[in-house]
Amino acid sequence: MNASDDTKVSARLDAVRARIAAAEARFGREPGSVALLAVSKLQPAALIRAASEFGQLAFGESYVQEACDKQTLLADLALDWHFIGRIQSNKTKQITEHFSWVHGLGDVRHARRLGEQRIALGLAPLRCCLQVNLSGEASKAGVEPPALPALLKQCAAIEGLRIEGLMTLPAPADSLEAQRQPFAELRALRDQLATPEQPLTTLSMGMSDDLEAAVAEGATMVRIGTAVFGPRRQH
Repeated sequence: MNASDDTKVSARLDAVRARIAAAEARFGREPGSVALLAVSKLQPAALIRAASEFGQLAFGESYVQEACDKQTLLADLALDWHFIGRIQSNKTKQITEHFSWVHGLGDVRHARRLGEQRIALGLAPLRCCLQVNLSGEASKAGVEPPALPALLKQCAAIEGLRIEGLMTLPAPADSLEAQRQPFAELRALRDQLATPEQPLTTLSMGMSDDLEAAVAEGATMVRIGTAVFGPRRQH
């Protein structure tokens, strides 16, 4: 990586942080209430290192082996790794061992495996967001809203996991109003299901093209890749 790349990452991070701050102000959110998860899948370790030098410590990865390789290269840094890809049963042990968060938990069988493996490793509970498929797209992971209460009840009872909140990946939409609709639905589901014992404080929603809509509807964590790192390499 050259100095130009370093400068680009710094400028992009500044721009994304400014967008988040502007959205917080515009929609009456508390300053600093929306965290940035930098989606670093298919990006080189050098760019992650550069981002960390500008204060970004939370990174999202979707491919387990790629993430593990990068974690080895960046082992000298205190980074917070989030798994945001589709969970495969034969990868749960690696996910359990190498990540502190999982976004996109939608299968109780995976949840049980993750919890058991987390306990076996003697690690703190794995922080999880349950993925909700609001659009009904067959290509999207997660559960449809009617199945969410049962999944939450089952996962909340699994030792080794801590259910932090909900996550969604809606279909693209052009207008701010259309973008806001699925995020409002996810917030409403959270409000219906949250209890003092299970507050579901995390709403993981919003990406580079719709972060303003997500912030407007209560996102506490936005998952931003291209706007931070530029175009991804091909996998």
